[in-house]
Amino acid sequence: MKLVINELRLPVDADTGELKRIAAKKLGVNASDILSFKIVKEAVDARRKPDVSRVYSVLAEIPDNCSYRTGNGVREAVEEPEMPVVPGTARMDGRPVIVGSGPAGIFAAFTLAEAGYRPLVLERGEPVEKRAETVDRYWKSGQLDPESNVQFGEGGAGTFSDGKLTTRINDRRCEKVLKHYHEAGAPEEILYRAKPHIGSDILRTVVVNMRKRLLDLGGEIRFGAKVTSVRIISGRAAGVTFNGSEEIKAGVVVLAVGHSARDTFKELLDSGVLMVQKPFSVGVRIEHPQRLINVAQYGSEDISSRIGPADYQLYCKTGGRTAYSFCMCPGGIVVAAASEPDTVVTNGMSYFARDRENANSAFVVTVEPGDFGGSDPLAGVEFQRRWEREAFRAGGADGAAPVQLLGDFMKNRPSKRLGTVKPSYTGNVFLTDLNACLPDFVTARLKEAAVYFDRRVKGFAMADALLTGVETRTSSPVRITRGDTYEAAGIRGLFPCGEGAGYAGGIVSAAVDGIRVAEQIIRMYAVPE
Repeated sequence: MKLVINELRLPVDADTGELKRIAAKKLGVNASDILSFKIVKEAVDARRKPDVSRVYSVLAEIPDNCSYRTGNGVREAVEEPEMPVVPGTARMDGRPVIVGSGPAGIFAAFTLAEAGYRPLVLERGEPVEKRAETVDRYWKSGQLDPESNVQFGEGGAGTFSDGKLTTRINDRRCEKVLKHYHEAGAPEEILYRAKPHIGSDILRTVVVNMRKRLLDLGGEIRFGAKVTSVRIISGRAAGVTFNGSEEIKAGVVVLAVGHSARDTFKELLDSGVLMVQKPFSVGVRIEHPQRLINVAQYGSEDISSRIGPADYQLYCKTGGRTAYSFCMCPGGIVVAAASEPDTVVTNGMSYFARDRENANSAFVVTVEPGDFGGSDPLAGVEFQRRWEREAFRAGGADGAAPVQLLGDFMKNRPSKRLGTVKPSYTGNVFLTDLNACLPDFVTARLKEAAVYFDRRVKGFAMADALLTGVETRTSSPVRITRGDTYEAAGIRGLFPCGEGAGYAGGIVSAAVDGIRVAEQIIRMYAVPE
């Protein structure tokens, strides 16, 4: 029989080989009675810092006739068999076409390809090998490619991030997503770490391996193929036009365009695709010395050398809104992430080692449709654009990012010098006053939150903490309306999915939504001839 054993604790410097012995003791059996053993979850408990421990859940198999102690975090494992998705009978007049190669698009493609549907993925940006060169050139010279950048290209926006795989959704498909990433080259620890991450460096290799696997399964992917319209005939998606003139017939169209595909949103809206405004968040990136975060969270800098750099997740309600940290990157860098000229957008990125000097995080406040200044479905896009352009102007109008010390920000005065925290930003920076780059209600809430967060993470409100503006792409500003079959409202065969369509918030949840949509397509349609 297989048993799940929870709450097994080890000191941070103990070898995980001790787990089997501890598990046997908790079960009241001999270690030799355990036939198989694996870690299913690992977390860090720093509530009694500096007495930090690692906490595990494990899966152990013992003989069926072996008696063991019940209760106290021990339960029998219940393995629910995955129910096969049975293909439908409706005829698919053409192959499935998937717009976008981010997590939602590529996992939708994987699911369809595994079932024999031979999907075609159209990606406006470059394959990751060329994309990395293009992004590096932008970071060094400011030369932006509007079609291939941190937001657009193979792997989606997540390719130039921390590769975080944490999610709040509870769905069996999450395990499938992690398994695919591991098989494509991600470290095994993502299968059991409580806060798994791949790192942008390893993620680029993973993305390439997933592409190769998709091709082996009969799928196809075309780069430099920007979908400019969806052909809708008698209320059904019948194909797409890309690069302005090339047309492709499609049995179904999956829209996995990502949260920054503003031109695509406009084209879809003009074509009659229903969408609504959606809340998101805006703010800045905040940087601290990583050693400060380590001490605040672990109680000792030494501990981080054994279990990795510390992170944080903070939020508070203030002024009727939520201020919170988001996409925290331990030992990471702040990256230039614009996708349009004459704008400044920031994001955070870490490599797998997370060994850079600074910790950075989005430090943001929620905004609602009532803040956007209009009823147009794309008013949120214009709201984002406004503050990205303000950041461009505040940075000197030459592409530099505006930065400010937190102490100066709190006192509404421009910064004249850098402090002890050196900017990790991938481009140039310009000292200024970030209060001009965001709405007053956002800056007011950030100031209140900084004081509160300092009680949770000692040193968060240090005067020399560095703010870089602006962070506006926390999630999609629109939601493409869809029904119970995951099809766009009033348009058969058109399936919006993922973060761009407003149905996910992160790599894993976007991938899961892509899988869900693909499964629905399989249930509805027979394998195309």
